[in-house]
Amino acid sequence: MRFCSLLLAISIVSGSLSAAEPTDENIGARLAAMQSLPGFIDMYWDAAEGRLLLAIDEFDTEFLYQSSLARGVGSNDLGLDRGQLGSTRIVQFEHSGPKVLLIESNLRYRALGENADEQQAIRESFARSVIWGFESLGSYRDATIVDATEFMLRDAHNIAARLSQREEGDYSTDTSRSAIYLPRTKGFPDNSEVEAVVTFTGQSTGPFLPTVVPDADKFTVHLHHSFIRLPDDDYEPLPYDPRVGLIGLRYGASGFLDYASAIGEPLQVEYARRHRLQKADPAADTSDAVEPIVYYVDRGAPEPIRSALLDGARWWSEAFEAAGYRNAYRVEMLPEDADPMDVRYNVIQWVHRSTRGWSYGSSIVDPRTGEILKGHVTLGSLRVRQDYMIAEGLLGPYDGDLETDPMLEMSLARIRQLSAHEVGHTIGIEHNFAASTQDRASVMDYPFPRIRIDNSGNLDLSNAYGTRIGEWDKRVVLYGYQDFPDGVDRAAERERIINETMAAGWKYVADQDSRDIGSAHPDGNLWDNGEDAVAELEHLLRVRELALQRFGERVIRAGRPLATLEEVLVPIYLLHRYQLQAAGKLIGGHYFSYALRGDGQPPVQPVETARQRYAIRALLQTLSPALLRLPDELLDQLPPRPPGFPGTRETFQSQTGATFDPFAPADSSIALTLEVLLNPLRAARMNAAYARSTDMPGFTELLDALLHATWFAARQPGVDGVIQRRANDQVLVHLLHLGNDRTIDGDVQALALDAVLRLDQWLLERVSREKDASWRAHYGDARVTIRRMQDDPSTIDDIPRPKPPPGAPIGTSTGL
Repeated sequence: MRFCSLLLAISIVSGSLSAAEPTDENIGARLAAMQSLPGFIDMYWDAAEGRLLLAIDEFDTEFLYQSSLARGVGSNDLGLDRGQLGSTRIVQFEHSGPKVLLIESNLRYRALGENADEQQAIRESFARSVIWGFESLGSYRDATIVDATEFMLRDAHNIAARLSQREEGDYSTDTSRSAIYLPRTKGFPDNSEVEAVVTFTGQSTGPFLPTVVPDADKFTVHLHHSFIRLPDDDYEPLPYDPRVGLIGLRYGASGFLDYASAIGEPLQVEYARRHRLQKADPAADTSDAVEPIVYYVDRGAPEPIRSALLDGARWWSEAFEAAGYRNAYRVEMLPEDADPMDVRYNVIQWVHRSTRGWSYGSSIVDPRTGEILKGHVTLGSLRVRQDYMIAEGLLGPYDGDLETDPMLEMSLARIRQLSAHEVGHTIGIEHNFAASTQDRASVMDYPFPRIRIDNSGNLDLSNAYGTRIGEWDKRVVLYGYQDFPDGVDRAAERERIINETMAAGWKYVADQDSRDIGSAHPDGNLWDNGEDAVAELEHLLRVRELALQRFGERVIRAGRPLATLEEVLVPIYLLHRYQLQAAGKLIGGHYFSYALRGDGQPPVQPVETARQRYAIRALLQTLSPALLRLPDELLDQLPPRPPGFPGTRETFQSQTGATFDPFAPADSSIALTLEVLLNPLRAARMNAAYARSTDMPGFTELLDALLHATWFAARQPGVDGVIQRRANDQVLVHLLHLGNDRTIDGDVQALALDAVLRLDQWLLERVSREKDASWRAHYGDARVTIRRMQDDPSTIDDIPRPKPPPGAPIGTSTGL
């Protein structure tokens, strides 16, 4: 009975193709009744059984397999966006008896060259991965037929694992609610595309998934699979050079190891990413391209955004023209019948999410060579609305009819820049966060709007964002895409291009040396402006002051709840948050280059002493109660939140219940300043510099200045006194955290504890003779906090610290 049940199960799984001994004749007859989808891998659709079959006619031949998320979840926090690319794998089918295995090659370890024995040794030394095992259903016309339905319906994007990691619940695919999506399952000569409707079931345990799906215990996405013929061997890999600004083969990783390299030569090899682009006449200064690079804009983007996306993406034409190409780069609308996941289309997708989030540029890249086969840009649709709101807060425009809409003009200018920026990634270009210090030298920086104060004291946004690519961008394209004629020493010519770039003074600071607020390079900053970071901070504080003086109901449209003034207030009040970080990187900062031996670049140079002290003073000024207090006239216009308009993480944290907390904005701003001043990496660099030269400001000097600007400063009355006490509290908590952190530099930890002990002694002298109840309680509470930490250091973790509303896009920065 058990044997019969097993035979029955096999028969059910095999469906209409089951047979004791499959033959070409009976399989052919059944395939003839199915819908044929010829292509790179021929496919057959069995509508009666809902099965997708593959006809595999090549074994032991490598090709590309790409998985992606065609229809997403819609939450920035979960990071599962429409159009998101998964891993790109080099795979091959291998046949053994009734088994057909889909095996991923291990390209991290290679033996370049023609020596087959060395290559065989590599293959046998490092493991491969079997992605899937198929059962052969028989053969037809020299092809092995397999049922690929379960392979297509699996969790190819690791969605369940991502949700589990984010504590959103335990989910698994439900094949009874999943199926092949035939409208986007197609075959072409060099690629076969399959899409599947995949349903996940489980129990929701997190806060985010329920906000974006109809039923959090069951949700459905579309997963896409691409089988792609490998490009021919005519493409020449471009060696990666860290000075240039191109993205490496394995972005953020370290290429691969070549065990065929000569002894004494490095094992590690890295290639740069770029599209294949060739001149019809390489010897000509200017030539048509053999095949142009074409990008397509999502038809779902509405006007006037659609035109802005087209305009911004087209900026790159200037770079290719400067590199000697004619008609080498175009941007068009996506054809109506085109699938954006189809590998044949470079696309710019307009993606909606529940809250504002990151935009990013991804690529399908040949893992062997770095050749970009498909650029895929994801642009979050809510970013444009954030810029619009910031412009409303700066201009306060709703006080009569407007002849123009400067908010829209600024927002569209940002979209053009963003379109160019993300396309830049998909043509292989890294961030350059030094560009903002050189008058917009690259669109690959994160731009903050330039806000001018005109002669009448009004704010002017007419030049908020750039209108073209920068000179750095042209240099990168010239290096990466120049097509040299035969007989030219290409390595020497590329070195000449680099030398010319360096001689012109163009600076480059990469992502890895910019994102962390404790990173060392003063020019590596996100959303900053200007050559002089402190001067720009002072300018932004003047802009902020003017905007807050005029802030009121004019910043929102008639009919909106007055309480929603807070949403507009947040980015205006914290307008200086990123310039704080830029100024802070001067403290303990080091200018450096990605120098190679012999290229003449200075490796590293500390920021001058006077400039570091200038930055310290500027940052301490941002703790001033006079700067942090809100105008009474503004506070009188902020009622409690009405029904249907609750506070969110985009608003300030309140400790006053329903009413607007007048001190919550100051709490956020103080936290941002202290995060910069008391960064442990910065503190360690200050100590190291002071040990080498006592002329440099050490961390002790910064701590003394901070205590004199807060605790030891003259006491203020009223509102300013409350803000002063809140700043004092945050300083103490930050110092206690530093002093209790065993993971940081030991001297930094010790100096932080020493500052706490000095403060404790100062408090002891004052608490007993203080007459003002608020200040006496303030001093006493600080002493109690210090005693608790001394008795049990773990109690410091119980003290809540203000969490400012997000400035950067919400969610994981998966993109660029």
